[in-house]
Amino acid sequence: MTKRWLFATGGLILAAAALAAGAGATAQTKQQTGPAAQTMPAAPAGQAKPADAGKPPEGTSGATDAPALFGQTLSRNQVSDEKGLPEKWDPATGLNIKWVATLGSQSYAGPVVYRGKVFVGTNNEGLRNPKLKNDRGVVMAFNAADGKFLWQSAHPKLPAGMVNDWPMQGVCSTPYVHGDRIYYVSNRAEVICADTEGFLDGENDGPYSQETETSQIDEDIVWKFDMMGNLAVFPHNLAAGSPLVAGDLLFTVTGNGVDEGHVNIPSPDAPSFIAVEKNTGKLVWEDASPREHILHGSWSNPAYGVIKGKPQVIIPGGDGWVYSFEPATGKLIWKFDANPKDAVYVLGGRGTRNEIIATPVIWEDKVFVGVGQDPEHGEGIGHLWAIDATKTGDVTQTGMVWHRGNQEFHRTISSVAIHDGLLYAADLSGFLYCLDARTGQHHWTHDLAAAVWGSPFVVDGKVYIGDEDGDVAVFKEGKKAELIAEINMGNAVYTTPTAKDGVLYIVSRTKLFAITRGIAAAKPPAGQ
Repeated sequence: MTKRWLFATGGLILAAAALAAGAGATAQTKQQTGPAAQTMPAAPAGQAKPADAGKPPEGTSGATDAPALFGQTLSRNQVSDEKGLPEKWDPATGLNIKWVATLGSQSYAGPVVYRGKVFVGTNNEGLRNPKLKNDRGVVMAFNAADGKFLWQSAHPKLPAGMVNDWPMQGVCSTPYVHGDRIYYVSNRAEVICADTEGFLDGENDGPYSQETETSQIDEDIVWKFDMMGNLAVFPHNLAAGSPLVAGDLLFTVTGNGVDEGHVNIPSPDAPSFIAVEKNTGKLVWEDASPREHILHGSWSNPAYGVIKGKPQVIIPGGDGWVYSFEPATGKLIWKFDANPKDAVYVLGGRGTRNEIIATPVIWEDKVFVGVGQDPEHGEGIGHLWAIDATKTGDVTQTGMVWHRGNQEFHRTISSVAIHDGLLYAADLSGFLYCLDARTGQHHWTHDLAAAVWGSPFVVDGKVYIGDEDGDVAVFKEGKKAELIAEINMGNAVYTTPTAKDGVLYIVSRTKLFAITRGIAAAKPPAGQ
């Protein structure tokens, strides 16, 4: 089977493959030179704000010119206030298809939409620049109005091959975009900050100025931070964290993991989590808490919230623990083992202990996250947790609000979406669940009949979700399961949909679709 990665998604999300059992480790944070304190944003909607919160900051509901990122806001809750989105469309006839753009042969990152541009992570099989052949990690930028290709990154593969940079996977990091900057993690384990205009504006934004390709369709890097070169990180299969920016800091996971034998961890003291200055790329703090307990790799994403007036950045580790840190300092606030005490990790996915690939979601002072493994390990016992984020220390015994697992919830790499007190969650086995977000009470389950890698997206009274068969299911939001439509996109959908200005954006394995109401059926566009 071809190795496939997702950041769903997000995501995105990412998938991988196996190592020895482990318990949580005491967090050991290494302080680095950097600002002693950072200005941190107020809480996302639905969370308590500090008394001096002021106007809504970037990444929160109500913020002006809010950024684009996986999970809609810093809380990573897959919910949007967009209206007027289509319930039905048809890629075969062109019904409600605004435009289609051609990507590479595998696409797992994005889409995100910001200031009239759509950004997607893919591979180089689309070959937009004939000069830059061979396997590469690519981020493409398109015009949201008509799907016109604008520019791309094209990062060469790492020389070690599949152990660090699996062939044909491209860039699997969903970018964070705000102002005139786009941030993502390349296939080379570099945190990249680039100009959203690329070289279309004829300028080379610095301080980085060593780009070898500077045509109008090439990427203009502003700064980059090499996690392998600077921190001795050993990414297993791929570094694919989807960064998050809060205040002046960027947070990401590093991808640190096992070697090709899936037993040895070459760099246990290298960080799994880092914070860098968003304007310079300068390292502020790093944390290596999982250390020798990493099961396979580090592929989840950070979430940010203000809990009872206290800022927290929540980052799951490759050891199956969820960690909460003070965003400015990296000091541990709390940690939670997201596997039962008797869970055992067995090489190849046969055990019951799981890593965390899903992205945590913060809502009403709680953290919601599921556990899982590389999809190639197959289905298995999973767990979905609601964790009280107001506590401190090891909260494994005291922090559980509710739990769903074993035969009631399977391995997952998907994030949840919470709206009007209802939580929508999907597992790799292809089931979509609707639960009470406060109590965990079960309302309904729908069998999508195909593996799910992406996350449910709640918008305009509907729930959208894609699957490995290429179907996107549309449900009516609510306590009763009501399937409105199921549309096949012609290829697997490993990503999470998003919406902007009345347009629904969906990335299949090979194409980017812009979908809106009011377009009559006709011969669909071939793709730009």
